Amino acid sequence: MSTKSSRAAGRLMLSPAVLVLLGWMIVPLVMTLYFSFQRYNLLMPGMQEFAGLMNYAFFVTDPAFTAAMLNTLILVGGVLVLSVFGGIFLALLLDQPIYGINVIRILVITPFFVMPTVSALVWKNMFMNPVNGILAWLATSVGLQPVDFLAHVPLLSVVIIVTWQWLPFATLILLTALQSLDRDQLEAADMDGAGPRAKFFEIILPHLARAITVVILIETIFLLSVFAEILVTTNGGPGTGSTNLTYLIYMQSLLQFDVGMGSAGGVVAILLANIVAIFLMRMIGRNLEA
Repeated sequence: MSTKSSRAAGRLMLSPAVLVLLGWMIVPLVMTLYFSFQRYNLLMPGMQEFAGLMNYAFFVTDPAFTAAMLNTLILVGGVLVLSVFGGIFLALLLDQPIYGINVIRILVITPFFVMPTVSALVWKNMFMNPVNGILAWLATSVGLQPVDFLAHVPLLSVVIIVTWQWLPFATLILLTALQSLDRDQLEAADMDGAGPRAKFFEIILPHLARAITVVILIETIFLLSVFAEILVTTNGGPGTGSTNLTYLIYMQSLLQFDVGMGSAGGVVAILLANIVAIFLMRMIGRNLEA
């Protein structure tokens, strides 16, 4: 049993780390809020002045903002659909008694540990290059014209790249949940004459519901801030064809040197991310309590 003195000592020893973490989060947030109300451009030093809500008004009325919001929703939704359905499929395959299954599982999970920049470079130069890429070689080998994916379907290309990174995560979570399924239920279903389809929809899928909830919740939070894959492959183009909200903020802050506008965009992104997180926690979190 802990005593008051031991609890006080524990809090005292933890307080430096907690203060550092709070400072690490609060100081940038306060600075972002401050600059979002300032007319501050790095190309015009000494011209800083209070701008009120002007930066917010310009940011949300920018035509690129609507395109970025739509691209963000498509990116998040597309990756979620592909990773969840692909994760269920791979989890069912990896749950089978196959020779060397442990090695196969490690290979399937490996892409999750590859840095986003590295994976984007691999897809850009090795797979999607219209001249020397593997997909171009496959197209020419069957008599088809190679497609420049990053130029003609940039957002779809980014969705594929990000899905390749997050599919192992979904597979790992769903495989773990699948292995916790009571095998007696499946054996009883076999004895009752249930086929594979009935067992999947009546037993396996309901059992995976909570794991699917966890995958959707965690992936959504991270997918709202996808950046490196877009920067490395398409630079948000052509035009705003693959620009999401995070990349739009980067363009305002570091390409146009408009710190005030970029800070306002950062605050808007924080608010939207929190709204989405609260909505998911309320709607999807109920499934975790069931």
